[in-house]
Amino acid sequence: MARVPLLQLSDISLTFGGDPIFDDLSLVVQPGDRVALVGRNGSGKSTLMKVMGGLVEPDKGEVVPGPGVSVGYMEQDPEMAGFSTLGDFAIHGLEPSDLYKVERAGEGLKFDPARPVNTASGGERRRAALARLMAEAPDLMLLDEPTNHLDIEAIAWLETELKTTRAGFVLISHDRAFLRELTRATLWIDRGSVRRQEKGFDAFEAWRDTVWDEEDTARHKLNRKIKAEARWAVEGISARRKRNMGRVRALQDLRWERASQIKRQGAAAMALDAGPKSGRKVLEANGISKSYDGQVILEPFSLKVQRGDRIAFVGPNGVGKTTLLKMLIGEVAPDTGTVTMGTNLELAVFDQARSKLDPDASLWDSLTSDPDMRVSGKADQVMVRGNPKHVVGYLKEFLFDEAQARAPVRSLSGGGKARLLLARIMARQSNVLVLDEPTNDLDVETLDLLQDLLGQYDGTVLLVSHDRDFLDRVAVTTIAMEGDGKATVYAGGWSDYQSQRGPRETAQPVETVRKTGAIAPKSKQEMKAGLSFTEKHRLEALPAEIERLEAEMAKLQELLSDPDLYAREPVKFRKATEALAERQEKLDAAEEEWLTLEEKADA
Repeated sequence: MARVPLLQLSDISLTFGGDPIFDDLSLVVQPGDRVALVGRNGSGKSTLMKVMGGLVEPDKGEVVPGPGVSVGYMEQDPEMAGFSTLGDFAIHGLEPSDLYKVERAGEGLKFDPARPVNTASGGERRRAALARLMAEAPDLMLLDEPTNHLDIEAIAWLETELKTTRAGFVLISHDRAFLRELTRATLWIDRGSVRRQEKGFDAFEAWRDTVWDEEDTARHKLNRKIKAEARWAVEGISARRKRNMGRVRALQDLRWERASQIKRQGAAAMALDAGPKSGRKVLEANGISKSYDGQVILEPFSLKVQRGDRIAFVGPNGVGKTTLLKMLIGEVAPDTGTVTMGTNLELAVFDQARSKLDPDASLWDSLTSDPDMRVSGKADQVMVRGNPKHVVGYLKEFLFDEAQARAPVRSLSGGGKARLLLARIMARQSNVLVLDEPTNDLDVETLDLLQDLLGQYDGTVLLVSHDRDFLDRVAVTTIAMEGDGKATVYAGGWSDYQSQRGPRETAQPVETVRKTGAIAPKSKQEMKAGLSFTEKHRLEALPAEIERLEAEMAKLQELLSDPDLYAREPVKFRKATEALAERQEKLDAAEEEWLTLEEKADA
């Protein structure tokens, strides 16, 4: 028996007024599908997902969900106008019986439901949107970069949830380990077309390379054929008074075919110049510690960093990884202890907040206003590793086109902002790279290139990341911070750290300490005092639910009071009787729950 698709796209075309993003695109998502949606930055992955979710209307074609199928989309930048807290947003539209799912997802994803919307960061908003989607549990989940702004523990929680769900999902992510673990099929967007392979992401790169090799072979054969036909056309003029016009038209068709082929986007022309060598000792920390408002971020900690080290800092969000990093490079003073810097150091810093990028400045101004890149008297040139380059030419090396040069930074995607920041730090010579979450929003090909560059870099790398695959590829030392104020040094990358540390205790419920961002377990006293966020909303919602159940039962009892109903419509009588019994059971449970919560609130 044929399965009914969860979603079907037929002959979709979309242009946004310019060149086609998609043209005559068709695809089907089946029940149980676990699909990786991959492609280069700017290829249209997020746009396609919005078309699938009904948020973007195609110029032509149809988007048809299966009968009764619910489709949920996790927005990258959720609109929260009208909501006072993240929790209010997360529970909006949910049935009262499903509110507990938000609290459960909130604990796994580490977001504070009481956080006011107007003070929440972009990452907190995304976590609230993800918690809402997980609580809604639609038949088809569309997840656009769900792991961005999640720490490794939250990623592991989400991984487990998606492994056990019966829903289908389509997933965009830069996290290779996440994609490998979860996906069974791959949709690949490449130059406006979508290919599908019934294998997970683990097989994607080999498939992509095979397709490109076949393209290159076919293009080479086409060029040889055009060259041979063009030679015939030139020589035929002198050999024959009348040319074979059919063959000439065929040559024109071949040339048109070659011209219509869309060139593949190349890799960003990123490069690193380590410049002059630093001293053998890059830095030495002795007994440094840090606390904020009585909350211990770091107990006394010592570390020696030698030239050429590749050190990764890992741990949950808010434990102090970035604070420790800033103490090591002199941006934050420790409460105790000292940090001694080595000689001849030239630092280049990639900060996760992209704070050095002015959102209102153009890409052009972002480069030319940088004092390290400014060329005296040249408004259209920047200094790149000691050599002047035209601004547009340098931007093109990082996959920006000429039209984007005067556009504001705020118009860029997350991947575009990451590439622009990389363009700034890679323009200068450095011998110490400080990279705080550099992998967010970068596509697979750019991540590959960045990893290769770091492997060849003749300097020192200090790295904060939640990308397990990237950590394994780059790090030779891992410093783990697990929220207890301790920083522990392990040899190797993420997998080595996991094997050395042994099994962990079961994670405690967590809440955000607002002033520091540190994660602290709830005490038993806190958990017993009053009602939780979900319990409070449940208590407020129960009277309306009880009233609704009583009204439904009254209608059913009125229907069943007809003495001729059983003889006239036995099926209807049976269904009404079953429905009455079901609602009586729900009413008893709701009244019991209300009584329990009232007693707890009074206590």
